Amino acid sequence: MTDTPNRAQGRKSISVSVKPRALMTDTPDLHGVWKATVITLFPEAFPGILGLSLTGKALKEGLWQLDTIDLRRHGIGKHRNVDDTPAGGGAGMVLRADVMGPAIDEARRGAKGHHPLIYLSPRGRPMDQQLMQNLARNDGVTLICGRFEGLDERVIQHYGIQEVSLGDFVMTGGELAAQALIDATVRLLPGVLGNAASTQEESFSSGLLEHPQYTRPAEWLGHEIPDILMSGHHEKIAEWRRQQSEEITRARRPDLWERYTSRKQD
Repeated sequence: MTDTPNRAQGRKSISVSVKPRALMTDTPDLHGVWKATVITLFPEAFPGILGLSLTGKALKEGLWQLDTIDLRRHGIGKHRNVDDTPAGGGAGMVLRADVMGPAIDEARRGAKGHHPLIYLSPRGRPMDQQLMQNLARNDGVTLICGRFEGLDERVIQHYGIQEVSLGDFVMTGGELAAQALIDATVRLLPGVLGNAASTQEESFSSGLLEHPQYTRPAEWLGHEIPDILMSGHHEKIAEWRRQQSEEITRARRPDLWERYTSRKQD
């Protein structure tokens, strides 16, 4: 489903720059605005894709806020070290507790209201639409971008951090996962999409994958739009779309289909 842009909502404007760091400096807090705070070794990676399209427009219009905390600033010693070798031996390096802890404390001081603390990790719970909907109802979120072999477990336990995964694979860091989570959440915020119904009709909102979509021309390379969609009969169109969603979900995502049918039985 294609997102539709919305007009400005009249909040304080923040200019989006083509230089990521320029956007992330001297950003005043906006009252009552959903805020994402990202702890990362690469603050220059933000806003990245978040500064474009609907999320970038909404950021410029003050519908949401983005802040980064440079983990390196909390590094230890002359060289600002943020990691060390794993206790007990092993390959790679681990992010230090005495580095990440102060960075988290800084993030919490800047958080107004309820901001869940999430560590992007391949061992976390998978991202899904329900998670994004829950986050959108909060005042914001604080995200920790992992690197190397991971984060000292004592930090996770001490702060009660929730671990969330983009998928069953390993990346070099959590920055891309953080941007995916923010993007999927921001589009659910009031005023970001021009058509609020879009978020109610798309994939996963009903527990099903989305039905096929078509647009003009009516015929393309011998392929025609299904007649039912051109009939103008809204009830039959809705029924056809529901059937298509069920068939696609049953074929492509048996896990979703099982949960969907279980909820219907309940």
